[in-house]
Amino acid sequence: MLFFFTHLFLIFLLHSPPPIGARPFPPTCSVQDTVHTIHAKQNYVLFPGKPRWVRPKPMKLTYSFSKEYMINYLSLNDIEEVFERAFARWGSVIPVSFLLTDDYVFADIKIGFYRGDHGDGEPFDGVLGVLAHSFSPESGKFHLDADETWAIDFRMEKSKVAVDLESVAVHEIGHLLGLGHSLVKEAVMYPSLKPRHKKVDLSADDIRGVQALYGTNPNFSFASALESDTSANRAVNVRTRSSHWVIRFILFILVCLFV
Repeated sequence: MLFFFTHLFLIFLLHSPPPIGARPFPPTCSVQDTVHTIHAKQNYVLFPGKPRWVRPKPMKLTYSFSKEYMINYLSLNDIEEVFERAFARWGSVIPVSFLLTDDYVFADIKIGFYRGDHGDGEPFDGVLGVLAHSFSPESGKFHLDADETWAIDFRMEKSKVAVDLESVAVHEIGHLLGLGHSLVKEAVMYPSLKPRHKKVDLSADDIRGVQALYGTNPNFSFASALESDTSANRAVNVRTRSSHWVIRFILFILVCLFV
C-alpha cells in the first residue's frame, strides 16, 4: 500500500497477499516484519516463498486498464504512456516484456482507479490516505485511489499534495513482480517518497532484487548502468566545484573594489 502521512511524506506499505480464500493480513503487518528473515544479507526484500511470474520463455506479461474505473482529468493516452515507461524500466533489466492489451478480463495485470471499499478487503480512505496497493505474483491486481490528485507533469498540476503517477507505478510494479521494500534510500522500492517528487530510476539494489527472481535481460549491462550513474554524479560534482569557484571569484572582485 501507499500511505501519505501528515509531515509531507509518502509511506509505501505493502503486506504480502494471503493465499486465495484466506483472510487478508491486517494493515500493520508489512514487509518490514520479514526483513531479518528474507535475504538478510541484501537490502532488497522478496516476499515469503519468493513468488514470481511463471510463463513460457520469452516471458510476456499483458496489462490492461479498467474501462469502468478510471479518472477523467488525465487522458487515457497520457496514462498509457506513463505506464509504458514504468513497465519498460523493469523490462530493460529482466527478460520479461510487458504488452498493453484491450482484453481486461484476460490480462495478467489489471489496473484501475477505485474509491473506498472496492471489494478486495483493502478499502481506500480518500484524499491523503492510502494512495495505491498491489499484490505479489501472480495476483496482478494494481489499484490506485481515485480520490488522490494524480500528476504526470508538475508544471501543469500545481496541487501541493499531487502524487507523481509514474513514480507510484514503478514502485507498485516492483511489488507485482515480487519485490518488497528496500532498505536503500535511492531505490524505487524504498518505502518513502516526498510529495511532488519524482523517483523513477531503478537503483542497483532494485535491479539486483528483480534479477534474483527473473535473471538478466541479455541486452542489459550492469557495468554500463553503474558507469552511467557514476558519470552523472561526476557531472554534478563538476558543476558544484565550478559554482564555488565563480562565487569565490566574485567575492574577490568585490573585496578589491571596496578596499
